[in-house]
Amino acid sequence: MRKNLVRARWQAGEAALSAWLSIPSSFSAELLAHCGFDCLTIDLQHGLIDYQSAVGMLQAISTTEATPLARVPWNEPGIIMKLLDAGCYGIICPMVNSRAEAEAFAAACRYPPAGIRSHGPRRATLYAGADYSEKANETILAIAMIETAEALANVDDIVATPGIDALYIGPADLSLSLGRQQRVDQTDPVMVEALDTILAAARRHGKIAGLHTGSAAYASQMVAKGFQLVTVQTDAAFLEAEARRVVAVVHGATEGAAQRGPY
Repeated sequence: MRKNLVRARWQAGEAALSAWLSIPSSFSAELLAHCGFDCLTIDLQHGLIDYQSAVGMLQAISTTEATPLARVPWNEPGIIMKLLDAGCYGIICPMVNSRAEAEAFAAACRYPPAGIRSHGPRRATLYAGADYSEKANETILAIAMIETAEALANVDDIVATPGIDALYIGPADLSLSLGRQQRVDQTDPVMVEALDTILAAARRHGKIAGLHTGSAAYASQMVAKGFQLVTVQTDAAFLEAEARRVVAVVHGATEGAAQRGPY
């Protein structure tokens, strides 16, 4: 079965860098896949991407060794299984707030007896190899997002759930849920404590912690702290930032006048 580069990085004690895709374009996905990222995450929750667009983007990513991941719109087994059948090697699930929700998510990612995933890996077999069905359970990643006060309170129960491989912090929603200013690259002491709590919980249970960030500098700091999955901005943010820079240089426009969200 084709290697999951993210899992290999983690097993080696290294961090994986993800490119976050919100533009429904196979070409932009292919372009970023050739830039050296360890994985690319197709965002079907807050991006503009539907299922059919995601399939084309997965085909484009397949031209490289980068591992294809997807963030699903919600903790719903149908879309989770469909994206795995299309060739995703990991699912990031939003708003996982309890042990029961973590169990439901993990079960949708695994074939019986470990889970409830229905068998029919149409494109996944083409991407991964003929032995996909036998090795999928040990290769696919189930990554639960921690992004509410409830999830923070239940973080040990969530990360200890069998089949959950990693936690991924959504800093915008977590900030709002804790009554703090919505932003990435948090330095707010309340938020820093929350990030540390989640990282410590992952370590206690031998799991991985990941984080969405807004800059390469902050991402590097988080890797040094112990986070092993980091995303820096999105494809749309990269495009907009460079376009604004060019306009500023040529026309003297003001860069960064509006605050940008994380996605």
